[in-house]
Amino acid sequence: MNKIKVAIWGFGAMGQGMAKVLLGKKGIEITGVCDINPAIVGKGINDILNVPTDNPNVIITADIKEAIKPASCDVCLLATDSFVKKSFDKMELLLNLGVNVITSAEEMAYPKANEPELAKKLDKIAKANNVSILGTGINPGLVMDLLAICLSGAMTDVESVLCRRVNSLSPFGPTVMEEQGVGISEAEFNKGVADGHLAGHVGFNESVTMIADGLGLEIDDFKQQMKPIITTVDRKSPYGFAAAGNLAGVNMTAQGTKSGKLVIDMYHPQQIEPETEGTNTGDYIVLKGTPEINMQITPEIDGGLGTIAMCINCIPQVINADSGLITMLDIPVPRAIMGDFTKLVKPEKRIKP
Repeated sequence: MNKIKVAIWGFGAMGQGMAKVLLGKKGIEITGVCDINPAIVGKGINDILNVPTDNPNVIITADIKEAIKPASCDVCLLATDSFVKKSFDKMELLLNLGVNVITSAEEMAYPKANEPELAKKLDKIAKANNVSILGTGINPGLVMDLLAICLSGAMTDVESVLCRRVNSLSPFGPTVMEEQGVGISEAEFNKGVADGHLAGHVGFNESVTMIADGLGLEIDDFKQQMKPIITTVDRKSPYGFAAAGNLAGVNMTAQGTKSGKLVIDMYHPQQIEPETEGTNTGDYIVLKGTPEINMQITPEIDGGLGTIAMCINCIPQVINADSGLITMLDIPVPRAIMGDFTKLVKPEKRIKP
């Protein structure tokens, strides 16, 4: 079978990371890359990535219609935005080109939570073009939602869910640095929270809603909070810098309740270089019920590599899926693919040149 053809839209930290991993996988060929950064437009991906590969030296273009021609690829990895509204036009264009889509946009992990009408539109467009679209990543997409749902499979009764992720933002790019307020002053943080400019972690509503729907837990109220994490020393990551006295990140919390009773509890402090001031990273899940389940992973699952892996490892499932908008609840459990990707894809679901 011919190699699975993959395009990438967004060639920043995530997009380049995805490309590096894809170039080492069997049965995969990168056929197009789109990005608006003038520093890389017109350059070949092999020259930028500098890794051994027999993949053609695809030239990066600022025009997605040059990167993806009709019937030129099986799937596009979209790594440009966090929100459904901001990425909707891009997703619509890709679907209308007859391309399956996997996006790292956090709200797309469970888009009906915040954008139910746009979710319905995407489902309709995807079905009309006989392709599927999935949002996934490390969080939301796995650690604070799907993993808890999977663990509940060993329980006869679930009373409440606690998900806690203490993580480092250091692997992420400029978009995440801006969303988390890395480097700004506390006064700027307070202003950003007040006017809604500062996003913080994007995905709590998606994770809470996914868990509630997945387990059949009834939730009638959702709330989230955000507080600054102020560093006492200078901290520097590849894409962020926080001087002493400014924000190294934010502490996000959220709750899903039923008649005032806490059912789903989320705790998520995230910052660049947390070890600098003695913070150890980790992922923790506590499921109260029968039997009670406690999970601990230390240190945290790497956020950057984890997001990259989730998007890549879901490629066969998305190509094989029924057309429409799908979520992590709709596809087989993701797993690392060490063999030939083409052996996992149904021939009838491949592109028809």
